[in-house]
Amino acid sequence: MEQKQQGKQSVKFANPPVISGHASIVGQKEGEGPYGSYFDIIEEDPKAGGETWEEAEGNLQERAAKLAISKSGLSQEDIRYLVAGDLLGQLMASSFGLMTLQKPFFGVYGACSTMGESISLAAMMIDGGYADHVLALTSSHFASAEKQFRFPLAYSNQRPKAATWTVTGSGGVVLSAAGREKTKSQVVVKGITTGKILDYGIKDTMNMGACMAPAAGDAIAVHFSDFQTKPQDYDKIITGDLGKVGKDILIDLLDAKGYDIRKQYMDCGIEIYDEEQQVQAGGSGCGCSAVMLAGFILQKLAKGEWKRVLFVPTGALLSVVSFNEGNSIPGIAHAVLLEHVSSK
Repeated sequence: MEQKQQGKQSVKFANPPVISGHASIVGQKEGEGPYGSYFDIIEEDPKAGGETWEEAEGNLQERAAKLAISKSGLSQEDIRYLVAGDLLGQLMASSFGLMTLQKPFFGVYGACSTMGESISLAAMMIDGGYADHVLALTSSHFASAEKQFRFPLAYSNQRPKAATWTVTGSGGVVLSAAGREKTKSQVVVKGITTGKILDYGIKDTMNMGACMAPAAGDAIAVHFSDFQTKPQDYDKIITGDLGKVGKDILIDLLDAKGYDIRKQYMDCGIEIYDEEQQVQAGGSGCGCSAVMLAGFILQKLAKGEWKRVLFVPTGALLSVVSFNEGNSIPGIAHAVLLEHVSSK
C-alpha cells in the first residue's frame, strides 16, 4: 500500500476524494466584483432574511450547504458528516445555520483558514473509509465580523491601507469516495499539508496579512518539501486572504527559502474585489477563500484549464479576549492539493 504520510506535515491520499458538488453564495458587494458571474447566488438582502447579522450568516451557510448537496446529485440523507466553522463566538453561524440539516456535525475553527481545515478533515474521513460523502463549508459576514472584532457599523471609522474587508458569503463542497459520487466530477483532493501556528509578535488587528503571511510561507514551503515538488509543478498557488500587504511578505519569505512563486501566485482577497470598490488591502474572512474556491477555482479545474492547484486558506488566530488582553496575533495556514483528472 502506498505510504499516506508524506514528510513531516502532509498526507497523500491513496484513494483521493472526489469533489462531487460545490456551491457559493455571496453578498451584493461581492457580486459586484470581478467574479460575480461565477457565484451561484448573489444575496441582495444584507440580513439574508434574518433578524440579526449573525442569523444572516447562518442562513447563508444553510443555503450554501443545501445547494452544494443538490448540485452533487445526492440527498441530505447521503451525507455522513458536516465539517464546518466560522469566525463567530462558539461557531454560532455554523451551529445555528446547519441545525436544520440534522446531520452529524464537527465544528472546527481555523479563523480564515477554516475552509482548508474543513476540507482536510473531510478528505481524511473519506480516504480512511469512515464516510462516503462529507460536506465541508464555512462562512463570514462583513457586519457580524465588524461587530465582534472591531467597531459597530455606525461608528464609521477610517480604515488604514493595510486593512481588509470581510467577505459576506458562504462556500461549501461535498467530498465523495471515488466511485460513490453521482456527478461526473473531474476534481480530486490529492493531498493536504496541515499548517503550524506561527507568531511573529504582530498586534495590529488592521493588518491581518502581516499576521498570516509567515504561516502561509511555512505551509507552502513544507508542502514543497513533503511532496518533493517545486512552484512550476502547479498551475496556481492560491492563498486565502493575505491581501496586498501579506502578498509581498509571503513572496519575500519564500524567496528566502529558495522558492519563487510569482508566476503561479494569486490571492483570493486581492482578486475578489475591484480596485474601485475601495477595500484597502483586499478581502478577508472565512468566506473569502471558500466562495472563490466553490465559485471560481473549481470551475477552472473541472474544465481542465488548470491541472494542479495548491489552495492555501490563511487565518489569524485572535479573539476579542486575546486582543483586549494585549496578546499578539498568531497565524495559521492549511494547504490542500487539488487536481484535475481526465474523465474515463
